[in-house]
Amino acid sequence: MARPGIALQMYTVRDDARADFVGTLRKVAAIGYPAIQLAGYGNLPAGALKEVLDELRLKVAGSHIGLDALEDSLDAEIDVNATLGNRDLICPMAPRQFWNEADGFRELARRLNAIGRRCKERGARLSYHNHAFEFRRFGDSTGLEILLAETEPDLVYWEPDVYWIAFAKEDPVSWIRRYPGRCPLIHLKDMTAGAEPTFAEVGEGVLDFQPIFAATSEADWYVVEQDTCVRPPIESAAISLRHLKEWGKG
Repeated sequence: MARPGIALQMYTVRDDARADFVGTLRKVAAIGYPAIQLAGYGNLPAGALKEVLDELRLKVAGSHIGLDALEDSLDAEIDVNATLGNRDLICPMAPRQFWNEADGFRELARRLNAIGRRCKERGARLSYHNHAFEFRRFGDSTGLEILLAETEPDLVYWEPDVYWIAFAKEDPVSWIRRYPGRCPLIHLKDMTAGAEPTFAEVGEGVLDFQPIFAATSEADWYVVEQDTCVRPPIESAAISLRHLKEWGKG
């Protein structure tokens, strides 16, 4: 696989997938994505989902799994994803109880270390996906700095979301460069202009992706995600992929 590969986070098309999961996978494959990142399994057993993915020639570039499931049913989640040919399990967001104090991020780090240790034992890999709240400051450090300092680099990786870093008025490139080798998965999404920015298709907003690409060339996957779409989500996903291909990605 040429690195990084291109995938679509299925959260982008969640409403379509809720109505027809397999049909939505077919649409994602038809517009040209070679891989997906999961946010649920569409109520399909692992074997049945694997058959559909194989038919559509879709790889799995990670799976977003809530912290409760990672703690309560980790081995089952690893088993499902092993069947799907995926080793990357990602905690998509910290529950709110961890957001507001430095000690909350330290406790989150402790719990992620435990999950990541079991993932490593089983041949899987754990990452944490950021939003904007991780950039709140607690004295001299942000929540994200505390989290990444107090997790073991070979147990807990980081899935940077470039939109949310920029939304927090931080520079995605400088943050990613601070953690070399720790960012195998990169969430790509763009931002509209103006005082109240929102989500845009990759290449349709104000973020400069070329420095981001330069900083992330050793990643395994670029994962397109758009939290909300003005256009039909599958159309937005296609626009993002078109721009990535125009830039020589994918």
